[in-house]
Amino acid sequence: MLGVIVFAHGSRDPQWRAPVEAVARRIAERAPDTLAGTAYLELTEPDLPTAARGLVRAGATRLRVLPLFFGMGRHAREDLPRLVEGVRREHPGVPIELMPTAGEDPRLIDLLATQALKEGA
Repeated sequence: MLGVIVFAHGSRDPQWRAPVEAVARRIAERAPDTLAGTAYLELTEPDLPTAARGLVRAGATRLRVLPLFFGMGRHAREDLPRLVEGVRREHPGVPIELMPTAGEDPRLIDLLATQALKEGA
């Protein structure tokens, strides 16, 4: 069973989490046989190892991490791969796919351009 972790930076502001959690909910709605959760780099719980443990305990046999970063900064280039390696060591039998950052997907770039040009926006 696939488990998807929507990964974001984190914030002290509790309202900041809402869009991140909305992505995880939409994944679960679109693919009911997929487990979906969130994880954060800092300032917000759960962290990546905790989220991965929860999904594996819930039955995930493979994990996919979707980084909700717009660019390929230091967190995406260095911090996140290091965290994913730790999760791989903790769950050696569970394949883990680290996806490109959301901002690297041309479909997201097109969507944002469309939104910016939308009449009445």
